[in-house]
Amino acid sequence: MRAYELIKAKRDGGVLAAGDIRAFLDGYCSGEVTDYQMSAMCMAVYFRGMTPPELGAWTRGMLESGEVLDLSGIPGVKVDKHSTGGVGDKVSLSLAPLVAACGVPVPMISGRGLGHTGGTLDKLEAIPGFQVDLPVAAYRRLVAEVGACLIGQTATLAPADKKLYALRDVTGTVESIPLISASIMSKKIAEGIDALVLDVKTGSGAFMKTEADSRRLAESLVSIGNASGVKTEAVITDMEMPLGVAVGNALEVIECLDILKGHGAKDLVDCSIELTIRMLILGKVAVDRADAERQIRAAIDSGAALERFRLIIEGQGGDPRVVDDYSRLPAAPSRFAVRAERGGYVTRIDAELVGRASVILGAGRDRVDDVVDPAVGIIITAKPGTPVSAGDAIFDVHYREQAKLDAALALIGRAITIGDEPPQLRAIIVGEVR
Repeated sequence: MRAYELIKAKRDGGVLAAGDIRAFLDGYCSGEVTDYQMSAMCMAVYFRGMTPPELGAWTRGMLESGEVLDLSGIPGVKVDKHSTGGVGDKVSLSLAPLVAACGVPVPMISGRGLGHTGGTLDKLEAIPGFQVDLPVAAYRRLVAEVGACLIGQTATLAPADKKLYALRDVTGTVESIPLISASIMSKKIAEGIDALVLDVKTGSGAFMKTEADSRRLAESLVSIGNASGVKTEAVITDMEMPLGVAVGNALEVIECLDILKGHGAKDLVDCSIELTIRMLILGKVAVDRADAERQIRAAIDSGAALERFRLIIEGQGGDPRVVDDYSRLPAAPSRFAVRAERGGYVTRIDAELVGRASVILGAGRDRVDDVVDPAVGIIITAKPGTPVSAGDAIFDVHYREQAKLDAALALIGRAITIGDEPPQLRAIIVGEVR
């Protein structure tokens, strides 16, 4: 069947055969199927969706478009974690060394930030010298020797996804649950992992704005993973407000190091601990939640988790001295305090507006090829629930250019809500899908 006929069939609500889906994806990789034809197919899928067999075939086609890694020679249950993206979501940087210090190998292939959400690779590259583009052999060696390695998608890993992701970004089809599911899971299954914990965000700072949509996405992801032989479960977490206090790459690295030193904002700590618990249980080094929590506390208190992060940094070419000396990280030349205009309680900080403001400052990218400034960002000095007086600082903005600060402040001012009564704060963990 020709590409035109497949697009038309999906547009009209038809169900595509697995062989036709595979041929369409193979044709896209070879250039036989054009970008405009794939754009039309993605829009048809956006409106018509996919049946479970179609989604399975689409995911397999993307997965098998490239190399599937074999990590069977590394002892232990290999477990990864993936977040659907949020503002201030730096969990991977502290979670990977913490899980590895507890004895579970963590092979993690991460992405870059786009739009108002941050990316793990951008945060890691704020560490001087840190290499996220490593050959597969080095990746495999570091997982075996150090217990964790955090890299970007390789050219041979699900290349159909890499090509398709850039196209979806400019054609208004990023938010399609089937396309998101296939994109995430094709890469994760190709990593060669045994188990996966998903952090599916919900709220203003997430791609999925409602809990219902986030649950649908979580169910889709978990179904694909388990059907592919990767033990998968998902946690749905709140992204109405930024996670933790730092938004911006070097600032978030510092916050992650503080977590491993036993400090941190409650929402960030709670989210990190919940995901780590699940990874330790799936990795079969903890028998239950209480055992996992005990191991986590011991790894932090003993300094083992922090030392593991130092080894990861060193193993990937970065400067391990940043662990003890934050001045070795990039720092913005100027700072500006955004202050409360009235007294009361901080009732809300809009995650999407803060994320968009950080992008304006240079901490993120609107397009794939935008250059990120690792030094700039925003520190939240008064989280929701905090009582404030007029003139108290709410945000500490780290900036480089006055014009960018002025543009960011227009959004930051709208992100703050101050009320007369303390707010009812929602727990960071909203739900789960197994």
